[in-house]
Amino acid sequence: SNQRQPTGIGINSSSNYLIMKQKNAAYVQHAGKVVETDSRFKHVMAIALNPRKKYKDGVIRCITSRKGEEGIADQIDRSMLCKVKSRSFERFEIGEKIIIESQEKIIKKISGENIDFLGLEDPDIWVDEKTNLIHLYFTIPLIGKKKTWIHLGHALGKDLDNLNMTMPVLMASARGGAKEVSIAPLNRKGLRYNLVESSDKIKNTHFSVVRTAIARDMGKPWKFGKIVFHPGKQSLNWIAGHASPGPLFPSTFIDVGPGKMVGIMNGCEANKKIKGKTKYGTFSVGLFIYNYEEGKIDWVSPRPFIQDSQTGKIRAITFASQFVETKHGEGILYAHVDDSFVRAYTLYAEGIREMLP
Repeated sequence: SNQRQPTGIGINSSSNYLIMKQKNAAYVQHAGKVVETDSRFKHVMAIALNPRKKYKDGVIRCITSRKGEEGIADQIDRSMLCKVKSRSFERFEIGEKIIIESQEKIIKKISGENIDFLGLEDPDIWVDEKTNLIHLYFTIPLIGKKKTWIHLGHALGKDLDNLNMTMPVLMASARGGAKEVSIAPLNRKGLRYNLVESSDKIKNTHFSVVRTAIARDMGKPWKFGKIVFHPGKQSLNWIAGHASPGPLFPSTFIDVGPGKMVGIMNGCEANKKIKGKTKYGTFSVGLFIYNYEEGKIDWVSPRPFIQDSQTGKIRAITFASQFVETKHGEGILYAHVDDSFVRAYTLYAEGIREMLP
């Protein structure tokens, strides 16, 4: 099995978290929760950590209200982005809401009348090494009476306490919306073929697809590129309904040659119709190889890489949002489970390499 269910028990000396490991394991699941909800929120997800602060602080999406049936399409979550802070990689505490200057002005400008703004979602952090400025990307969901718009928003500042919102780097269009960005390295043309989750429709079925987003300047508008992975046009059951790009591994963790990177792919099984309602399938975590020079996905794993051991009966969700390399050949992947809490998994480059083509 590609999941390589581990045997044997050991204790991580830096904490009381139980870790299970076997020789050549690709990953081990940490016991316990990295981020738990508090009295303010029942659900948290999509943690993004700040590389400038050595990944000891960051941002997380907190659900302020939920309407609809869990696991069924048309469920509406209202969200806010909050700070997280920690002294270790295994425990983060939720802090105050992130304040972004010009947010109200920008949202008003792009939404218009009779449009419902659901709050900022799904953050990603990128630090420009040349300017040392922080770029925060996030989803901006807007709902009208007959249409929904999903924009990829952007804010810029010297730190998380001094952010200013700009116009979105990607505005929803006939080519679909954009969210869940994966930042790619510069290619030889001086461009970044970043990856985003977008949307497409085949007949009456909607799919979440992976599309390139071409950026010359990370703070100015990007351009939509081609769909590079479409769940409806392949035969991988674990990712037959929806796909979303996750973190890309640095070459210092696992090197697969010039111009290519291994990354995490978040996938969902095909939707099902139950009593006239659309029900989502199981969400799990797989692998892919990305050619960032050409903006092409060369390979997606035939089976999931990680499925959390404690996903719930109503919503089986494991969705990865952040990777931190901790030492040679090892790193920690953060994923939210059942849209409720954040889990950590230690990844091993040696074990992952055995799963690659």
